[in-house]
Amino acid sequence: MDEQKQIILLATPVMTQERFAQLTGLTEGQVRGMIEKGHLPSLKIGKPRMVNIAALSQDAMDKEDWQ
Repeated sequence: MDEQKQIILLATPVMTQERFAQLTGLTEGQVRGMIEKGHLPSLKIGKPRMVNIAALSQDAMDKEDWQ
């Protein structure tokens, strides 16, 4: 039986640090620290700095050999 890998299409390419913390179970301080240290991709949209979910997903797919 062949193993199939599925790619999940994300409707939200970015999200707030607060929402990312809620969904991952991390604290907002941990998320901010991960962004500051370069462990989480982010981008500034207006005033807030958002977690770049699209870049995070692409990085995960690249590292896990999705082909």
